[in-house]
Amino acid sequence: MGLGAAALAASGAGAQLALPGAAPAASEGATASPAKPKGAGAGKGAAAAAKSAKPGAAPSVASLAGRPLRLNGKSGQLQISGDDKTLRIDKLQLAGEGVSDPSQRCVVDIVGEKPIQATSVGRPDGLERFEADVPACPFSFDIVDGAALAPSQITACVFKAADCQTSPGGLWGPEGASLAGDAAKFAKERLEADKAMAKALHAIEARASDSPEAADLVRDQNGFPSQRDDICRDYDKESVHGYCALRLTQARTALLETRLGELEAAGAGKAANDKPAKPKSKKGAKQP
Repeated sequence: MGLGAAALAASGAGAQLALPGAAPAASEGATASPAKPKGAGAGKGAAAAAKSAKPGAAPSVASLAGRPLRLNGKSGQLQISGDDKTLRIDKLQLAGEGVSDPSQRCVVDIVGEKPIQATSVGRPDGLERFEADVPACPFSFDIVDGAALAPSQITACVFKAADCQTSPGGLWGPEGASLAGDAAKFAKERLEADKAMAKALHAIEARASDSPEAADLVRDQNGFPSQRDDICRDYDKESVHGYCALRLTQARTALLETRLGELEAAGAGKAANDKPAKPKSKKGAKQP
């Protein structure tokens, strides 16, 4: 998943503007989905490097179902229920700023009497992805361990009736203050994630000379650390626990492993097509 800087996320006290489940008539919002490179033929020596970069088990909805999640660990609220097939958004509060007066903070309650259904679209980037048709603010999110990662949006979601603009883009996870005690655990998991990411990248690099798609992934990876920093600097107390950086590294690893699998499949297909056909024997031919 190409990760960009998370869009508007407001904090601080402000008047709460509650809305019913139905959206205001005149409002708009948009989500941005990163482009996905396609598979290509394998380069020499890539098969051996790829053996140590196989995908692990992806996180499930059970890791965050029923838990109140905060955008960047500090604002709004997202609470879901269900499983990997049927997911419901039971609570969704988006914090933002006023449209007419950006200095004013606001909170919009999206979910009314009925939960919002979220639809699974598979694992295009290695993690289970859901799309939520939220009135005035449709968005998608990937399931990471204990959190949900939503891509940044091109434009803010505007709720004109509430005079509020906001965005769900960022990492929805536990409150930052609750994570400090697990800093050592996260650091250990981060080392494992970094190693897995490096293995996947090494296997992709081995194919880069023969595959434009692999070369694009390698170039895109060069910008990942700064993109991760852009998102995680807004996570509450991130410098203390490192939770956001861990989850984004795990998400990036899942993407690289998925792309590597696509490259392997494309390479195997190309090898099969390039294999010379066996000559057919002529029936009735006399043996010398």
